[in-house]
Amino acid sequence: MSAGKRTGDSRRGDTRRGGGRRGTPRRHATLRRTATPRRHATQRRTATPRRHATPRRAATRAGQYAALLGYLAFLAFPFLWLLSTAFKPPRELGSMHPTWIPEAPTLENFRQAFAQQPLSGAAGNSLLAAAVSALLAILLATPMAYALARFRNRLSRAATGWVVISQAFPLVLVIIPLFLILKGLRLVDSRIGLIMVYVVWSLPFALWMLTGYVRSVPRELEEAAAVDGAGRFRTLVSVTAPLLVPGIVATALFAFITAWNEFFFALVLLKSPEKQTLPVVLTHFLGAEGVADLGPLAAAALLATLPSLLLFAVIQRRITGGMLAGAVKN
Repeated sequence: MSAGKRTGDSRRGDTRRGGGRRGTPRRHATLRRTATPRRHATQRRTATPRRHATPRRAATRAGQYAALLGYLAFLAFPFLWLLSTAFKPPRELGSMHPTWIPEAPTLENFRQAFAQQPLSGAAGNSLLAAAVSALLAILLATPMAYALARFRNRLSRAATGWVVISQAFPLVLVIIPLFLILKGLRLVDSRIGLIMVYVVWSLPFALWMLTGYVRSVPRELEEAAAVDGAGRFRTLVSVTAPLLVPGIVATALFAFITAWNEFFFALVLLKSPEKQTLPVVLTHFLGAEGVADLGPLAAAALLATLPSLLLFAVIQRRITGGMLAGAVKN
C-alpha cells in the first residue's frame, strides 16, 4: 500500500509539474498576445500628439530665434552705424543717400577728435574713477553681502528692501543734497569726491548682486571649515571668496561700466577741464548753436565704447558663470 501510494503521489507530482511546465508557455503566449496590441496602442497614442506637437515646437523655436535676431539687430544697429560714421569723410556725412559702408574710408575724424578735445586725459580720468570705484565697491559689498545672506533677521530684510528701493530714486532728487554735502567736505571739483559718489551709487547694486551669489554657496562648506577650526574671517577669505570669484568679476564689471558711462554726476561735480571725464568731454563736440561735428563726435564716441566691449569679450566666461551662480539658490 505504501509503495502504491508513493507511486500515485509521484505520478500526481509529475502531472502537476508537467502541467506547470505546459502551463508556462500558455501564460507567456497569453501575455504576448495581450501585450502586443497594448504596445501598439500605446505607441499610437503617444505618436499621435507628437505629430501635432512637432510643427508647433518648430514654429515656437522659429519665433524665438526670430525674436532673438531682432533683438540683436536692435542692439547692433547703433554700434554699426557709429562705426560706419566714424570712418566717413565730410562729403559722405552730408549726403542725402547715406550708405552703410564708407566709399572712401578715412581716419581724419579720429585726428580731428584728438586735436579738438583732450580725449586722452578725459579717458584717463574716466578709467581712474571707474576702476577705483569698482574696486572699493567690491571690497565693501562682499562682507556686507555675506552678512545679509547668512544672518537673516528683520534688520537684514529691511536693509535688503532699502537697497532695492534706493535704486528707484532718480538722480535729480539726490544731486542737490549730494552737492551740498561734498561742498561742505570741500570735495567739489575733485576726483576723490567723484569716486566717493560712484562708490555710494554703485554699492546698492553690487550688494544686491553679491547677496544672491553668497546664497548660492552651500553652508556645508563653511560648517566643514568651522569644524576644522577656521574662524569666520578665515572661512570668508579661504572658502567662500574663491567660490565667489565669478560673481565678483561680474559685479565689478557692471560697476566699472556704470562709472565709465556716467555723465550726470561728472557734469555737476567737476568744473575743471583737466578733471572732466570722457562722457562730459563728448558734449564739447556740439557747437554753440547745437550743431554737432558729426565725424569727430562719432570717432570719439567709438573710442569711448571700445573699453566696455573689450572687457565683455575678455571676461565673457566669468560673467556668464557669475550670473548663473547668482541665479541658483541652495
